[in-house]
Amino acid sequence: MSARADQHSGVIVVGLGRFGSQVADTLVQLDHPVLAIDHDAERVQRWANRIDRVVQADATEEGALQQLGAEDLERAVVSIGASLEASVLSVLALVDLGIPQIWARARSPEHAKILTSVGAHHVIFPEAEAGERLAHLIVSRMLDFMEFGDDFALAKVRTPESLTGRPLHELNPEDRHGVRVVAAKLAGKRFQAATDDTVLASGSMLIVEGSIERVQSFAALD
Repeated sequence: MSARADQHSGVIVVGLGRFGSQVADTLVQLDHPVLAIDHDAERVQRWANRIDRVVQADATEEGALQQLGAEDLERAVVSIGASLEASVLSVLALVDLGIPQIWARARSPEHAKILTSVGAHHVIFPEAEAGERLAHLIVSRMLDFMEFGDDFALAKVRTPESLTGRPLHELNPEDRHGVRVVAAKLAGKRFQAATDDTVLASGSMLIVEGSIERVQSFAALD
């Protein structure tokens, strides 16, 4: 059975601003049913041909959500950013419906505390996370970067020329540079999991993991 055929695989997305609409559109591309809700008629009309179900409604009202069959779904994303009150009340309504997994967008630590206290299972800071990621990319040679907390990160980097032509077991990057090479990508090919016998090639790219400082230092190697 496909994901789209399974109603319980569907996701409620509350708020179709830039963040919420991107979440909803990506879920549709991943073949998951989406129930998108926004109070703004223009936004609803804009996304009517892209998302399975787009409804103009007040997501802060539990009764309105019930009429839409929201209680039959197991996941929800509250992406409202402009109104703290609407964000919190929408989470409360979804909690009262018994939605098992609720993600909520926060604009500040204080907002996050409130969302958590009323029942949000996951609180996200998309603007802060995007800004932090961009800052790391600007001041380093990393091509992409993802931090997981506790000073641990994954990064995509170009293979330093000084390390090319030799297998990883000889280079021993964990001991010498404090990073582990997770995957390697030759020009024109896909990323493949790295092994001790992987030979680093000129012009290739690597996925490495380690502390933020070590990953940045490795990316700076010539």
